[in-house]
Amino acid sequence: MPEADAALGADLSLLADAARAAGRIARRHFGKGPETWDKGDGQGPVTEADLEIDTMLRHDLLAARPGYGWMSEETADGPERLDATRLFIVDPIDGTRAFIDGSRDFSHALAVVENGMPIVAAIFVPMKNRLYLAASGQGATLNGVAIRMSGRAGLDDATVLGSKHNFHDTHWTGGRPPVLQRFVSSLAYRMALVAEGQYDAMIALRPTWEWDIAAGGLIVTEGGGRVTDRRGLPLRFNNPHPQLDGIVAGTPVVADALLNRLVPVSPASRTR
Repeated sequence: MPEADAALGADLSLLADAARAAGRIARRHFGKGPETWDKGDGQGPVTEADLEIDTMLRHDLLAARPGYGWMSEETADGPERLDATRLFIVDPIDGTRAFIDGSRDFSHALAVVENGMPIVAAIFVPMKNRLYLAASGQGATLNGVAIRMSGRAGLDDATVLGSKHNFHDTHWTGGRPPVLQRFVSSLAYRMALVAEGQYDAMIALRPTWEWDIAAGGLIVTEGGGRVTDRRGLPLRFNNPHPQLDGIVAGTPVVADALLNRLVPVSPASRTR
């Protein structure tokens, strides 16, 4: 429908502009020792750049779409978002530790979710000037050029992004799968790299925050890939507790093969 496409396009343009604005703030702080705090409870660090970006995004996006709800890693959560048909889900800086350490692999991840499903997404890697965009049913792009998954049709020697603990034998039936493990700091950026075909899949077996994966999930799907939680169940967002049970994303064949090799776990046995 033309009106629906126009609405998606307007939201996509809004997210693209906001992501670039976030990048300008991040570049201003990058490598200059921004003030940093530990959030406690194992949540990791936050910097003055994270908070400045969060404030800007919340102001600009909600001013443009006052009827949308809001979820962000750096904004205190509240139950009012649960009543929103559409909401923004954002991570002001995904890969804050990398940002603090001077790595260029951090990103900004922004999505619009409608009735639990991402419909528009942007991931921006400012230090590499890589802007990934996707809209439901309209494909995914990198800097305006269409992207697609790698198309790998086998597990052997597939390149899979994830931290080392994900590849311990204990997680896998028959031991570690025959893949090449690689690592990138930002979870959102990992998903974008898979969507553009640089890698065949990515995994995160621990509970995963919605703001880390909402944008990347749509970009992978629109790039021709498959995205589920670690049990193979579809992802739905704007949950009362905004965490999902891990994530597996990749080419359909590789993602399915990884899921088939994972050792089943019960909800009570999950490691947070």
